[in-house]
Amino acid sequence: MTEALEEPKIRKCERSEHFRYIKLNLMYYENMLEELFEPSSIAIIGASRDPKKPGGAILANLIKEFEGNIYPVNPKSDMVQGFKCYHSVDEVPSAELAVIVIPARLVPDTLEQCSKKDTKNVVIISAGFKESGPEGAVLEKQIIDISRDSGIRILGPNCLGLLNTHNGMNATFAAGSARKGNIAIMSQSGALCTSILDWAASENIGFSKFLSLGNKADIAENDLLDSWSHDDETDVILAYLEGIKDGQQFIRTARKATRRKPVVVIKSGRTSTGSKAAASHTGTLAGSDRAYTSAFDQSGVIRAYSMEELFDYSMAFSTQPLPKGFNVAIITNAGGPGIMAADACEEVGLRLASFKPETIDKLQHGLPPQANIYNPIDVLGDATSRRYSLALEAAMSDPIVDGIIVLVSPQAMTDVEEIAQAVIKASGKRTKPVVTSLIGGSSMVEGDKILDMGKVPNYPYPGRAAKALSVLAKYRQYKEIVRSPYEQFDVDRNGVRNIIDSAIKEGLYTLGVESLDILACYGIPTVRSIHARTIEEALQAAEKIGYPVAMKIVSPDISHKSDVGGVKINIKDEEELTFTYTVMRQNIGRILPDARIKGVQIQEMRYTGKEIIVGMHKDAQFGPMLMFGLGGIYVDILKDVSFAVAPINRDDANKMIQQIRSFPLLTGVRGEEASDIDSIVDSLLRLSQLACDFPEIVELDINPLFVYARGKGCVAPDFRIILEERK
Repeated sequence: MTEALEEPKIRKCERSEHFRYIKLNLMYYENMLEELFEPSSIAIIGASRDPKKPGGAILANLIKEFEGNIYPVNPKSDMVQGFKCYHSVDEVPSAELAVIVIPARLVPDTLEQCSKKDTKNVVIISAGFKESGPEGAVLEKQIIDISRDSGIRILGPNCLGLLNTHNGMNATFAAGSARKGNIAIMSQSGALCTSILDWAASENIGFSKFLSLGNKADIAENDLLDSWSHDDETDVILAYLEGIKDGQQFIRTARKATRRKPVVVIKSGRTSTGSKAAASHTGTLAGSDRAYTSAFDQSGVIRAYSMEELFDYSMAFSTQPLPKGFNVAIITNAGGPGIMAADACEEVGLRLASFKPETIDKLQHGLPPQANIYNPIDVLGDATSRRYSLALEAAMSDPIVDGIIVLVSPQAMTDVEEIAQAVIKASGKRTKPVVTSLIGGSSMVEGDKILDMGKVPNYPYPGRAAKALSVLAKYRQYKEIVRSPYEQFDVDRNGVRNIIDSAIKEGLYTLGVESLDILACYGIPTVRSIHARTIEEALQAAEKIGYPVAMKIVSPDISHKSDVGGVKINIKDEEELTFTYTVMRQNIGRILPDARIKGVQIQEMRYTGKEIIVGMHKDAQFGPMLMFGLGGIYVDILKDVSFAVAPINRDDANKMIQQIRSFPLLTGVRGEEASDIDSIVDSLLRLSQLACDFPEIVELDINPLFVYARGKGCVAPDFRIILEERK
């Protein structure tokens, strides 16, 4: 019996005091975030005469375009950069936004003064907080407490500041400003912010909002995702992140945001250098970056793996309509680049469109006889802008074509500027996305400028153009998917709670086959199994179950029983069981003399089906992360596994199963019956619910889970669970 849920329940462990406070004041906080970017007055606390100092640079940047009231604050000055300077915050007439650029030790008291002036938001530029060590961490805790008590929202500390191009507010100490545009970007690195601004200026990329997150003491990525998803001046959201403050909340917030507009994230720290090997298969294979990949995928976030990709995608999203599908037309004046583009399209999931007869007829009558009128369309090396226009018009009018890639290579007769104008004219109606690749250097500069002015993205290589178009198509596909509801199964939570509490009472934090009832409580089928502490109990158990039986060692210190001779299957009678028991205990005692042995598990024999593994590893940022793959010994060798962050729905479970390379083995090959995939889906959903219901479960493996033919279900003969130690 299941109950459909629109949203997963939020577990108690996720409800921090700060989170509860924000939830209770949600509408108030949302309004304050709007005021963060639209203040009528700004106080710069620590303003300086020297524009080369942060306090001076921020003031100088604000003076250039900001039309609201500006109040410099510095106890040592009466005038700063032509403005009256106030000696303290108390003297300032009003300040909806305060920008603090003073030593860290003075910030808490200054923040208290701001709270008395009805300041809504504070940007703390100052460094010297948790990033600097224990003393700084204490200071940061103080400003967080003041934020909670006063209701002031804090950006930073240790940040570059923020910028809103639509009202001229540049409250940063960056050397330059930004061009007005429709892209909002947040960055956890202030230094990267300045580099992005400089690079974007050279590439004529514009922004609506620009913000440095700093230490994220208060305002973090989730706040901005929610705010910017409702911002009329923003069409695309970009982020550079080094970590996420609240993983589960991020998934919920991002899932809503990506339904409205694209979110592209570059996440640093992708390698496994910082990951620790865990005791279970799932923990060993689940590096933290896998959790980010899964979370982004489940919430519709587009992941960029380089700054190049971040801006390649943003240029396409900010200027082009979404394609209706994956069918692409390539137009080129050279065969080689056309072939390269065709290869790139297939690699990123695009398809070359098969033109309708009327399209082929147009091309045949309009292009020279030597031209290739099929896809890619080769307009030949001496192509004029007229030929490009004809090919573009034909591709645009073909209903099978969803998007167009235009390639231009420099040849003696190529007029790049006229071709660029033709591309802009053809794409003017914005009914289908058009991306270009002007392949060359100095001869392409003017054409690139023309395309930029006409809001047609140009990429230096065909592969980058194809990848950008593919991301548009995949995002359109994501937006059209209607997510199935979450399900809650009728399970025995009390039964699991009793098993876990009893184990912890005994000081046991690693449980194995002796606790298979945990799975049974959640409706995951298990083999008949009896825990025996002595040979006499083992013989009685085997008699009760019926020969043949399997015997497995029970020890919280042995992760992989078969590696130490701790598993014996198909035991046929009492004599063999007695002999096996004696040899198993002796061998393990010799190999692992310090291992705690809790007896053996006697299990009924089942004819094996396909061996798979399902598991869970608790990620530090996102909580329970589920794993699926081929089981048995193959999981270590092939590592053909997929992941998803719990809770998952039925669609997520099916996607996990279909993502592994060996999925065809489950569908039936060479006359084999198809496996019961529905039973795997059911097991993943029940495991997801178990992991969410009991956050003290750190890791869990069911390896193997035997899956039988379609309609015959699955069964778990073994499993291992690791609990978080109570302090």
